[in-house]
Parts: sequence; C-alpha cells; structure tokens
Amino acid sequence: MATFYDTHAHLDYPDFGQDLEQVLERAAAAGIAKIISIGTDLESSARAVKLAERFPGVYAAVGWHPAHATAAPDDLGPALVELARHPKVVAIGETGLDYHHAPGENPHGPGDRESKEKQAAIFRQQMEVAAELGLNCVVHQRDALEDVLAQMEPFSGSVGGVFHCFVDEPRAMRRILAMGSLVSFTGIVTFKNAGNVRDTLAATPPDRFMLETDCPYLAPVPYRGKRCEPAYVREIAELVSQVKGCSSEELSQASCATALSFFPGLAR
Repeated sequence: MATFYDTHAHLDYPDFGQDLEQVLERAAAAGIAKIISIGTDLESSARAVKLAERFPGVYAAVGWHPAHATAAPDDLGPALVELARHPKVVAIGETGLDYHHAPGENPHGPGDRESKEKQAAIFRQQMEVAAELGLNCVVHQRDALEDVLAQMEPFSGSVGGVFHCFVDEPRAMRRILAMGSLVSFTGIVTFKNAGNVRDTLAATPPDRFMLETDCPYLAPVPYRGKRCEPAYVREIAELVSQVKGCSSEELSQASCATALSFFPGLAR
C-alpha cells in the first residue's frame, strides 16, 4: 500500500480529545506514515510538541495563527524560539495574513487597520525565527495574497513557505512557486463545486505540492460534513492521482519526497 503524509493537522484540538489514539491507529492503517500537528498560538504549539513527543509518527509546527494575532504578545520571538528548538519541530506556523477574518465591518476602519498591522508584525517575527533556526513556514493566506508575498520577499532564499489549504487560481500558484515556495491541497479538491481547485492542482508540477487534511476541518467526499482525520489523506490522494493522471505509488513518491525536502525534520 502506498504511504502518504498528512502535512497539516490540528491534533491538539478538542475534537480529538476522546479518541486520539484510535484516530492515529486508523491513520496508520490507511498508510499515513507521518503527521504534522500545527500550532495556532503558544499554548496550542506546546500541545503539538507534547503530542510529537508522545507519538513516533507525529511531528509539530509551532506558531501563531493570524486570525488570533491581536491576542499575541508584542514580542513573540523568544517564546517561539524556545518551542521551535525541539527536535521534532519541523516548521514555524501556522502563520501568515488573514484579511477575511479581520475584525470590524469597515475595511478601512481602525479595528481592521490595527488587526492587519499586528498580523504583519507577528508574521514578520515568525519568519525571523524561521530564518534564525533554518526552518520553513506553514502559511495561512486568505484575501491577502499580495501582502503575504510582499512580506515574504525579504526572506526569499532563507525561508520558504507552504501555502496550506490552497484554493487560488493557477496564476497565483505560479507566483508562489516562482518565489521558491509550495502549495498544499486538502479535501476541498474532492468537493463537487471545486472544479477551480482541481484546475489549479492539474497545473501544479508534481514535485511542488503536498497533501493535507487540515483536520478536524474539510473532510473529503464521502465524509464531507463530518469530522476530518488524518486517515482521510487516502481519499484525497485517490482524487489527486486521478487529476494528475498518475498511480498512487507515483503520487506517494513525489508528495512524500517534497514534504521531506521542505520539512527535513520529518526524517528524524
């Protein structure tokens, strides 16, 4: 059976509080060999590290999600560095910019401006930590592509990003790849109304994307609407193989090699 990685999961969320061991057993049975549990603030990141310590096939990314940026400390760096030095931390994130969730109804109001400024500051700090430690970033981008690319440009060559849960058009994908970053696809690619995402997937070179669940969200067909879990990478991979016109084994080899290159710590 071809093996795959779930490069973006939120295993520390309460959704998995009652049956995490069984969730991981199902993932292993489905051939999901490695899972990255993603932090969304310092507490969540610390939980991700604890899970990585507890389970051999689980790794961690530590960071602060842009949607929660206003709650972040002004100087996030020192605490993040301390977490990120753990040997099973493979990336910084989830970080980036999210203008869709910026507070306030007026897009030019002070609430939105303050939120965006704090998001930008926290994003920059996390890229600085990534550069210091030789790690890449897991990037959350929503309605903010131009600003995300502009903020990442000074770090080009030292910090790469994987734009997770990618749903933008092929042109945006090509711009991201041109700056040395990658994209990642979720169960959205299986949705009936996601033809545009499948078009982007079809246009993405086989060595420039990864697979993820973003669980507990975005369960693929036929589980749509239910809690997602890492085992469902198998269903995502089946659809991706069809779109790319390749075998499961070929997709496994390409996507896992890409993940190991982007997240070298997965080899530990």
